[in-house]
Amino acid sequence: MEHLPTTEVAVTALRALADRYGREIEVTHDIGADQTSRRTAAGVGVTTDPDGSLPHEAHVEFGGLPRVRVRLFPEDDALIDVEGVECPDIPRDDVPAFLRSLFDGLAYVKARRFPPGYFLVVPLPGDRTHKEFIPMIVLTPWLSARVR
Repeated sequence: MEHLPTTEVAVTALRALADRYGREIEVTHDIGADQTSRRTAAGVGVTTDPDGSLPHEAHVEFGGLPRVRVRLFPEDDALIDVEGVECPDIPRDDVPAFLRSLFDGLAYVKARRFPPGYFLVVPLPGDRTHKEFIPMIVLTPWLSARVR
């Protein structure tokens, strides 16, 4: 697992993944405390954090199936949306491994009979997994095809 110290380094790693898997990628950047989503308390015209740094947030959208959107936050975490299922608080360093699991077909949907429910399960390096609850109405054809 490689360390991704900044948002820009993470975007570069995601561009390399898009090339490797032959997917289109669209990236938009929000730079400055007045632009990033988690700094709503920033005053009008204030662009830097109290320490003088410029926070950098990126929104990345991949083409193809599954539909994947990644929001990289300045605080070293990310929100990954897979077919409408939001996976919050993914460490920035785990984002490439998470996406490789999706694109390689290792991710699956686990069905539970009682109480009924579905979970997106994404294997990560080091015998770790990320599990996210899927509301039944969000089950898309891509997700349905991976139910175990």
